[in-house]
Amino acid sequence: MGIEIERKFLLANDDWRGAVETTIAMGQGYLNDAASVQRGVQNTSVRVRLEGDQARLNIKSREAGASRQEFDYLIPVADGEALLALCVGGRIEKRRHHVHHDGHLWEIDEFLGDNAGLFVAEIELDSVDEAFTRPSWLGREVTDLLRYYNLNLASYPYAQWRADECDARDA
Repeated sequence: MGIEIERKFLLANDDWRGAVETTIAMGQGYLNDAASVQRGVQNTSVRVRLEGDQARLNIKSREAGASRQEFDYLIPVADGEALLALCVGGRIEKRRHHVHHDGHLWEIDEFLGDNAGLFVAEIELDSVDEAFTRPSWLGREVTDLLRYYNLNLASYPYAQWRADECDARDA
C-alpha cells in the first residue's frame, strides 16, 4: 500500500505550455459514485483509467486533503475497456501534460468534454510538509475542495457549475 501525498492547484496563466515535456491522452471512469463516497457509505473511490497504451485500476481512500491511501495496478487494456463500460456517472476525458519545475514533476490536467475549460495542476510530494517552489503559472490551491477531484467531476462536471461556483474562471 502506498500513501499518495498530492496537492492540487488551478492555473494563473498559460506560461507552463512552453515547458511541456510529454502529453498523454486519458479516459477514466469510476466503479462507484461521488455521493456514496461523500456520505461515507463507501470508504474508497475505485477508478479505471486508460492512459496511452496502458490500463490501470486505482483505489484511493476517501479522505479529502493532501494525503490518502492509494493502490494502483496495471491491468490488461481489454479489461480496462470492459471495466469502463461498467462505470457509473460520466467519463473523464483529459490530456495530462508533464512539466518539470525546480526538481518536481507537475501533472497538468487539461479536461475535455463536459469538463472542458478546467485545468488543474497536481504535484506529488514525499511528505505533507515538503517544500516546493511555486511556478509563476500556478494559481490558487484547491487541494481541499472536493469538487476538483476527478471522482466528483465525473458526476458533477465543470460544465454544470453555476457561474458563482467556477473558481477556475476566477483564478
